[in-house]
Amino acid sequence: FLENREPKLVEDCKATIFIRGKNANNVVLQILKDFSLLKKPGSVFFNKKNDLRPFEDSSSLEFFSQKNDASLFMFGSNNKKRPNNIVLGRLFDYHVMDMFEFGVENFKTMNDFKIPKIPVGTKPMLLFAGEMFDKDAEYQRLKNLLIDFFRGPVIEHIRLQGLEHIVVFHSMDNGKIQFRSYKVAFKKSGTKVPHVVLEEMGPHMDLVLRRRKLASDDLFKQATKKPDQLKPK
Repeated sequence: FLENREPKLVEDCKATIFIRGKNANNVVLQILKDFSLLKKPGSVFFNKKNDLRPFEDSSSLEFFSQKNDASLFMFGSNNKKRPNNIVLGRLFDYHVMDMFEFGVENFKTMNDFKIPKIPVGTKPMLLFAGEMFDKDAEYQRLKNLLIDFFRGPVIEHIRLQGLEHIVVFHSMDNGKIQFRSYKVAFKKSGTKVPHVVLEEMGPHMDLVLRRRKLASDDLFKQATKKPDQLKPK
């Protein structure tokens, strides 16, 4: 058990915990369930409500992280000041490193899209649109966190038939970030190259950035440092 938690040259796929706050409403609960489903088999869903305030006190988050050997989390809550609220974050050595808080608007659950679902454990392709992801330092850190959150296991080879899921993050001029999730379908085209069709599968939402907590540059470099054994020679 302890050996499994020791540092590795190539880390296992990062586990993600999904935590519902004490005032989480049905919208927030469904958001957590949808993302937990997308992250299977690497997700741990907390059915019980938890009285957490991640930005005021992260000690409970860090306890849950260590208990479940998880380095990523999504926390959902709802109140008058911050309705339909989610917090995405990651931890390094079981201490909170980065957190971003969002208000969720225009939410549609995966159940609203009546198409066949992708297999559990499908590795998504990630697309980032909008210049903020390239020119703004906070958005660059957010992009790095989102890649960490959604990329899934490291694989050596790619099968065309395995490219079944694409997640799109679109930074809008109004400050919102569109989150869209599509199933990729390959149709016959009469040639060797198939016709590619994207079918929206959910979840579907617009994210309004609220509070954020970023690791220092030194801590970020330490957390993302590659072992010497993995550096090209």
